Amino acid sequence: MAGGQERILRGRIRSVQATKKITRAMELIAASRIVKAQQRVAAAVPYSEQITEVVKDLAAAGGASQSPLLAGRDPVAKVAYIAITADRGLCGGYNAGVQRATEGEIKAGVLSGTDYTVIAVGRKAEGYFRFRGYSIGATYGGFSDNPTYAHAKEIGQRVMEMYVSGEVDRVELVYTRFISAGSQEVVQRPLVPLDRQTVSGGDGKGVDAAGVAADFEFEPDPGTILDTLLPRYVEARIYAALLNAAASEHAFRQRAMKSATDNAEELIKNLSRIMNRARQDSITTEIMEIVSGAEALGGDAKKHHTIALGPLADDGFDGGLDLRSFGAGAGATRTMNTPAAAAVGVLEPDDIEDIVGIGPVIGAHLREQGITTFAQIAAWTAQDATRIGDEIDFPGRVERENWIEQARELQARKYGN
Repeated sequence: MAGGQERILRGRIRSVQATKKITRAMELIAASRIVKAQQRVAAAVPYSEQITEVVKDLAAAGGASQSPLLAGRDPVAKVAYIAITADRGLCGGYNAGVQRATEGEIKAGVLSGTDYTVIAVGRKAEGYFRFRGYSIGATYGGFSDNPTYAHAKEIGQRVMEMYVSGEVDRVELVYTRFISAGSQEVVQRPLVPLDRQTVSGGDGKGVDAAGVAADFEFEPDPGTILDTLLPRYVEARIYAALLNAAASEHAFRQRAMKSATDNAEELIKNLSRIMNRARQDSITTEIMEIVSGAEALGGDAKKHHTIALGPLADDGFDGGLDLRSFGAGAGATRTMNTPAAAAVGVLEPDDIEDIVGIGPVIGAHLREQGITTFAQIAAWTAQDATRIGDEIDFPGRVERENWIEQARELQARKYGN
């Protein structure tokens, strides 16, 4: 029924409107957090660059470190992958990109005979790899959208312990690098062991304002300082990856929520269009029912009397029509044994709408068929009544409302027996 469909559509529209409000609010929140995340990434860059330069200078100044973080292992039997994802969903393909990249590296390593373990950072990474039965070495979560250096330090210490103890032979970082608010990319970076060429890439000297190279004196010796800074260097790289991942998460969520809001608006328009069409169908159906009911009541406002119906003692109608009483001509006698429709040109038209049940619409239909007098209706047979009922789409109505008897009564009143 149209009314029931309209109620269902109204409920769906209200539901989509409520969802639209939520997605719009999440879009605005994510947009505001992108700015803060960008600022944190920019603020961490100088520290990361400076500690890198210091490590280079220490190595160039003769810091012959024996730190295991610089000792590569060959062959590599086991690799740890640090997969950095979000704690929550509703951020488009952000989590899926990191998960697929990590899974691809794991499968490629397994095919080459290398074992693996996953360091899952973010609840989405943990759920994804645990559900699929991957080996998980450690899990961290609850800070994906707002990481701190303490979180990076905790992850870094765990990773370095695994490497120093020989549990793993290499550590890889897999995260989403933030380029701009409209561009991010999934990257894989080696973390441990550190590349000796990168660490020893400095010249070991600073340059003063006059452009003259200056020698640094290190206390204690460069090797000791290098051993102390290498763990900080690892932690700084993890912290930078966490900040990039957080900024990328907000950017992905902002785009995903904007798309969801736009889709909700489009869905509301479509549902409203369908609901309006259903309401129009309902109104049209009601109008048709009213018109049909008024037609069934039969008659216009000018009828205020009630015709008493009942069998006549001697109506004289035996299937033929005697026109002597109808003014067919002076002294003329004419008898017709065909249906009374043949008398249209002989008798004066009557107001057939005086018959209860015949309204303006049915009356017009009967006149189109040539039925204009009470005598014609009074002369109908049972077959004629059935045919007329079918033509006006009300089978059995002629018999139920006694049109034939009413016509005979009105004919007798108007012309006499």
